[in-house]
Amino acid sequence: MMKLHVRSLALALSAALPLLAQAESRLSVYAWAEYLPETVLNDFTKATGITVDYASFDSNEALYAKLKLLQSSGAKESYDVIFPSSYMLSKMAREGMLLPLDKTRLPHFSALEPALLNRDFDPDNTYSMPYAFGSTAIAINRDELPDAGVTSWNDLWRSDFAGQLMLTDDIRENFQMALLALGMNANSEQQDDIVAAHEKLQALQPNVLLYNSDNPRLPYMTGEANIGLLWSDQAYKAQQDGLSLEYIYPEEGAIFWVDNAAIPANARAADAAHQFLDYLMRPEVAAQIITELGLAVPNREAKTLLPAEIAENPVLFPSATVVENGHFQHDLSDAAQLEYEQYWVKLRTQ
Repeated sequence: MMKLHVRSLALALSAALPLLAQAESRLSVYAWAEYLPETVLNDFTKATGITVDYASFDSNEALYAKLKLLQSSGAKESYDVIFPSSYMLSKMAREGMLLPLDKTRLPHFSALEPALLNRDFDPDNTYSMPYAFGSTAIAINRDELPDAGVTSWNDLWRSDFAGQLMLTDDIRENFQMALLALGMNANSEQQDDIVAAHEKLQALQPNVLLYNSDNPRLPYMTGEANIGLLWSDQAYKAQQDGLSLEYIYPEEGAIFWVDNAAIPANARAADAAHQFLDYLMRPEVAAQIITELGLAVPNREAKTLLPAEIAENPVLFPSATVVENGHFQHDLSDAAQLEYEQYWVKLRTQ
């Protein structure tokens, strides 16, 4: 589930307006921030002669809105590679916003972890290459809260955490947390469940200090927040930076997500996009991404290249039991998605 990578003035401007790929010598990438190492982008350019222009978004909904606007307006500008999460990828595919992948141009596809292929959000991986997977769970700064005794999502509603919680600025994750705390389906489309989750989140507001999906580990690093939600890769990075951060998988199950590389239907540099996707699947490149960014890349060949302290890290690579107890984000119907969005706006504006 993250900050623009400033590589040039043109790159900075690309956050507002994506660059038009010219003669396949430029590639316009729209992704989460801190999601592709600068070294990988530079090495790809050296290997292919293709310059990468990188812009970032901070939510799947922002990605969808920007891409929808470009495609529906017939704009000449386009993105060539995007990184939606599973539920958003399914929605985009259903609406004809994605280009089917040409697997003959992806010889390294066989390196990917079979367990994350052919998932229900994209059977046969027609439109997507799984790029990273991870979880959203509870983070605690143990230096400040050594005896918090947190094991459940419901613990975040405790009155002793008033004004202390950092939550991700993400509709699905907040509602899934509330649904799980209520013992409900994390992907429920039932209106009664959505209303109940909204009321549960309303009750949590006295404990909420801030929402942050731009750089969610930063409030923990600065001491602004000591407990709340966090993505697994951000938790790993905070730990590597020396913070005594514990990452807790709640007993009701953590929220799991898969982010995927895909090519928009209006991409101007589809050939360069395929080259880029295949480059990311090279085991040595995937291992570099895991090592530098702390992203759990589902590349089984890359994992064999990692040192044990990374390959066996339970934050990046949780046990099969934790994954089995977790809840993957599923696509929602348009009606249910609208319902969630309306209640989210109501929650945030009260």
